[in-house]
Amino acid sequence: MRIENGIYLGPIGYLTFEGRLSWKKRILAFSFEYLNLKIGPLGPLKINLAKEKDKGRTPTTKDPFFIWFYIDEEIAVAQGRGGGTAFWCRCTRVT
Repeated sequence: MRIENGIYLGPIGYLTFEGRLSWKKRILAFSFEYLNLKIGPLGPLKINLAKEKDKGRTPTTKDPFFIWFYIDEEIAVAQGRGGGTAFWCRCTRVT
């Protein structure tokens, strides 16, 4: 399965990270393979982040991960591998 996470700034541009994920029970482990950058009319620029030996590998808990503890139709809350809390909300992507 694939994952993409990013910061979207409407017509100004965006910065996203794209890669593989694995989901087991409440743990979502991921490994980013690409950074995508678009600034104004330039881009998007796709930068390879993965080492050749890691391409196609299924992420494990040795990679970054989140443990989900609340999800509904509008928000999601999880604890990251480093102990921090992350919040997401559903939004409309502006291009």
